[in-house]
Amino acid sequence: MQIPQRTAEVLTHAVAQGLPGAALGVVDSEGRRDTLVLGHAQTVPEPVRLDQEMWWDLASLTKPLFTARQVLRATGEGRLDLDDPLQSHLPDLAWMQGSALNTRTLRQLMTHTAGLPAWAPMYTWGDTGTIRARLLQESWQIDEPGEVRYSDLGYLLLGRVLERVYEQPLRDFGLPDGLTFTPVPERSVATERCAWRERVLRGETHDENAAAHGGVAGHAGLFGTLGGVLAQAEALLRGTWLSPAAQAAAIRSHAPGRTLVFVQAQPGWSGGSLTSPGAFGHTGFTGTGLWVDPEHRLAWVLLTNRVHPSRHAGTDIQALRRMVGNTLLGGLTSSY
Repeated sequence: MQIPQRTAEVLTHAVAQGLPGAALGVVDSEGRRDTLVLGHAQTVPEPVRLDQEMWWDLASLTKPLFTARQVLRATGEGRLDLDDPLQSHLPDLAWMQGSALNTRTLRQLMTHTAGLPAWAPMYTWGDTGTIRARLLQESWQIDEPGEVRYSDLGYLLLGRVLERVYEQPLRDFGLPDGLTFTPVPERSVATERCAWRERVLRGETHDENAAAHGGVAGHAGLFGTLGGVLAQAEALLRGTWLSPAAQAAAIRSHAPGRTLVFVQAQPGWSGGSLTSPGAFGHTGFTGTGLWVDPEHRLAWVLLTNRVHPSRHAGTDIQALRRMVGNTLLGGLTSSY
């Protein structure tokens, strides 16, 4: 497996046009890999060259690569069932409020069909203890379940469920090689000059709400190297990411445009127009993403620090992701 020249040209141009850095990894169903690393891990306050072993803030890749995967493992261990209502694991949830949130299931949270809002500025609520308590007691405006509405709040609650059923904080869960909650700052890729924390973040969780939860939450806080994330993509491609039954559940369609864990291939999605109907993937706000196309026997990971030094930079990350996917698949040989 070799990264096509056109794909390399697309990423080289993006870096030349202002994207600080990019790391691409590609793997086929035989385990053959290729990687490409371009640009800088940091440009301000001083430039730092990017290398392949640096830690990236994976942002919402935390959802599939840690939280959803761990929920499925817990299901296989008999600790919970996907159709358990939240109240069965969080009995103090919305205490004395009679909230409909109590009846929402873990499956609905995983597929973003629980009717929860997308986000709330929890990092402005106070200290970590207050924020953790208020998450469970907030009078959330809950819509009827069923419609897909992407929600960080659902995965925050799934993280709390995992802490309850395993009786340990998320930070203490074991992780595969190449993934961590505690990266070495000097070996990390910088994200944003954060207006709230008033510094450039390097080795600190970029997502404000996850940072305010102590750095790790169900929706964000995971870091990974290019090799570590590519290993996850390869396991998904080769069917070894979970037990056969759990992996089948993870990638089976559960809601319009979504599997239980991932976004499905569809018009305009981040994987590009040449992916097969069975392709799936997920992205992260910091500029990260992972895609798997079983029919074409290919998986790829694109990691960028597109929010450095500001999330308001001009890189069209969705267009770049689609160009990478299209040029990768367009560059496959006829014998492959």
